Amino acid sequence: MSGPVTALSVGQIRRRPAAFAGLAAALFLAMAAVTLFGSLVAAQVTAPGGVARAPVAGPGVLVIAAAFGEIAVLVALFVVVNALGFTLRQQHRDLALLRTVAATPRQVRRVVRAQVLATVLLAAVPGCAAGSLAARAFLAALQRRGMAAPGLHVPGTPVPMLIALVVALLVALAAAAAVTRRITRPAPAVALTEGTGGPRGTGVLRLSAGVVVLAGGVLLLRLAATRPAGELDKAGQASLLGSLVLSVAVALLGPLAARVPAALLGLPVRALVPRAGWLADANLRGYAARLSSAVVPVALLVGLSGTMLIMTSTAERVARATGAETSVTKASDIWLRQAELGLLVCFAAVSTVNTLVALTADRRREFALLRLVGATRRQLLRMLSVEALLTTAVGVLLGSAVAAAASGAFSWAVRGSAVPVVPGTGCAWVVLGAVVLTVPGIVGTGVWATGGSAVESVGGARM
Repeated sequence: MSGPVTALSVGQIRRRPAAFAGLAAALFLAMAAVTLFGSLVAAQVTAPGGVARAPVAGPGVLVIAAAFGEIAVLVALFVVVNALGFTLRQQHRDLALLRTVAATPRQVRRVVRAQVLATVLLAAVPGCAAGSLAARAFLAALQRRGMAAPGLHVPGTPVPMLIALVVALLVALAAAAAVTRRITRPAPAVALTEGTGGPRGTGVLRLSAGVVVLAGGVLLLRLAATRPAGELDKAGQASLLGSLVLSVAVALLGPLAARVPAALLGLPVRALVPRAGWLADANLRGYAARLSSAVVPVALLVGLSGTMLIMTSTAERVARATGAETSVTKASDIWLRQAELGLLVCFAAVSTVNTLVALTADRRREFALLRLVGATRRQLLRMLSVEALLTTAVGVLLGSAVAAAASGAFSWAVRGSAVPVVPGTGCAWVVLGAVVLTVPGIVGTGVWATGGSAVESVGGARM
């Protein structure tokens, strides 16, 4: 069976290169992040006693790697799970067709595992190499600021790279098993129907998991809000982690969470842009799973970036009022937070672009059908532009809700008020960044997807 499994796996990768390229990019970033922070830990652990105990400014390399890496690695793995789930959902119809021609659930799972293994191995070498180089550069930056001992260096041990490979592989296989279950569990005809028209609603298991994760996020924010005023750092860490957990809840509850703002925003759009707006609104509301896949990366970008910016502004306001300096307001640690923010934005931006490009490219047959019934290419691009703006708006609203909850909890802990200090310019740049990533990604891919022969595209041609 290994021959047919390999052939089917390679065929799916060739058929959807955009989706698998996005998955490979997410895996690349995840393995780079794990290797980066694992190498920093290895540098401290393997250092000679005198170097390891040398006094430094700040908490030390181990604490920095743990606190900095905790959020970064979790975000990177979340991006991997989201990208993998999206990639496999695109194959739902093809894998369901295999079951109708006598492929067993076990054989379908083997095809998916082969795809995952091939993509992980493809991203392993460049991802681990990039993480190792980044660890050396990051350690040098810490040493220049006196936050790491001058004699510290990244060892040549392959252990961090092996850990990164194992973690990425285990997470990817676990996520693949969860997604594939929806294809292998029902009867072949039912699975094929869901693959053709999309799932009829949010599954009970996914809904239950979303509610549990949402409750966990609320508990984390409650923990952050009840920290004493002197534990500002712990409140900040709990709030940032809470924003990530809430983002995961948004991903799980996406089809339901995105439907309400999409419906509210769709009403004025239909009035302002009657034709393109009506069609764009119908597309978004009619395909809840597709809308969820599109808005989750945008919500992640806005939620995490907004939380960190607002928390920093709030802490600085408190420091100016009280004259107290904490790790949130020290110059060296502000640099650390800026570096962390840049890394998180990078992860979220890659996830946003990958998902939207692959999602739009996979609609080529849909666009061809519209062209065959009389729609012009210009009309389709206008519809896609409206869809892109609506998608951005829904993602920004969901991300803003996450940022408001997390920063509100932090503000309550340090100021006694749930209203934080909002940096208007910084938040405006975040929203602008979401627009720049989303609209050109969708419209630019749409230019390609609406081209070519409509008859050939309807006949089954894909990217």
